[in-house]
Amino acid sequence: MTAPTTWTSAQHKRSVLWIVTLAAIAIVFDGYDLVVYGTVLPTLLDDPTQLGQLSPGTAGALGSYALIGMMIGAFIAGTFGDRVGRRRMMLMNIVWFSVGMGATALAHNVVTFGALRCLTGVGIGGLVATVGALVAEFAPTSKRNLFNAIVYSGVPFGGVIAAVLALLFADHLGWRGLFWIGALPLVTLLPLALLKMPESPQWLVSRGRIDEARAIGINTGIPVDLDPRPAGTVEPVTERVGFAALASRRFALPTLLLGLMSFAGLLLTYGLNTWLPQIMKSAGFNAKGSLSFLLVLNGGAIVGGLIAARLADRRGPQRIVATSFCLATFALVGLTLGFSLPVLLAAVAVAGTGTIGTQVLIYGYVSNYYPTSARAAGVAWCAGFGRLGGIVGPMIGGLLIGAGVSSNTAFYIFAGIALAGAGATMFVPQQHRASVHAADRVPAGKLATAE
Repeated sequence: MTAPTTWTSAQHKRSVLWIVTLAAIAIVFDGYDLVVYGTVLPTLLDDPTQLGQLSPGTAGALGSYALIGMMIGAFIAGTFGDRVGRRRMMLMNIVWFSVGMGATALAHNVVTFGALRCLTGVGIGGLVATVGALVAEFAPTSKRNLFNAIVYSGVPFGGVIAAVLALLFADHLGWRGLFWIGALPLVTLLPLALLKMPESPQWLVSRGRIDEARAIGINTGIPVDLDPRPAGTVEPVTERVGFAALASRRFALPTLLLGLMSFAGLLLTYGLNTWLPQIMKSAGFNAKGSLSFLLVLNGGAIVGGLIAARLADRRGPQRIVATSFCLATFALVGLTLGFSLPVLLAAVAVAGTGTIGTQVLIYGYVSNYYPTSARAAGVAWCAGFGRLGGIVGPMIGGLLIGAGVSSNTAFYIFAGIALAGAGATMFVPQQHRASVHAADRVPAGKLATAE
């Protein structure tokens, strides 16, 4: 008997939908934090009374500080997430990034702003690395890519919210008010998560905490495999946990390639979200018009990412991720061809699908590639190493604009990176997938539910 491919009861469905909703809301604020800096960047560049005089290079570096923190937070979550549990890591990171966003709103100079952006990033990076493992261990197997896409689509959805709020209220709230909005999860999301977010029964079983896993299965209706051994195994299975498993012969090559995919995806995501408004402003669009491109970029990522995730559940994620990277390549080149505004907006939407939407798919791909004992570490590696790309992205944009390089050249560079991401995707080995998911197999008579 295998892990359920669909709902086993109404209670099971209700419990998982709560978990997916809470995780998605948390990730919305990751996307909000990502894009809110891009929306206020023109103001910070034009008005030195806010934080001090900013050059494009310094602004690009400031955009990268949060990503350095995210990389640190992701690796911390990967180190401890497979040992202390998914729920505890999620709650701690919600508190951390909420407090950080509120503190950033109080910054009055470049140094303080940069330091607080970095510290806030620690909580956001830890959250991104945790929710992928969480969703993979709760979602029915036939819906894993879709639910991961729904959760990680919170990134572009948060970007849409940031762009809309900046368009409508930036003149009234100022950049500090926009950052204060990012602190709201402390008083809204955290209380709900404390009530509705259980620990992963699959993780509890892997740590030998059988009674706790059984109790959660009974209370939530979530099926629980009470024997962590693959079907047919007599002796207990001893396997490496966390990052040690990623370094094993079995996973070393795919771990490297998955990290490179995430590097490319996050470079494109952060590079475009940070600099697209400024690039379009330099191309002759006014401030509100340039922010509209950011709105279309993230809106395209949401719609396209969800469609692609549904295809990934049916056809497997590898080909879909590679195809999505290729779409980004064509769309980014299309932005250099002088199309009319409607075609240009359509190209930006497709670029959003192929960049931000692709990164959403990568998180789902990675979280289902590894077994429970290495899942948090695998997602953390993907998020953490990928953040190096996120750090490079804003810096590339800042250096190019500071050097007076044309917007067309910047788009060509981003298109080449997307094509390289597609190449890395196609080389990820497939032969391990059956054995990786053997641990999802539930021996007959070992399934605990509320029924």
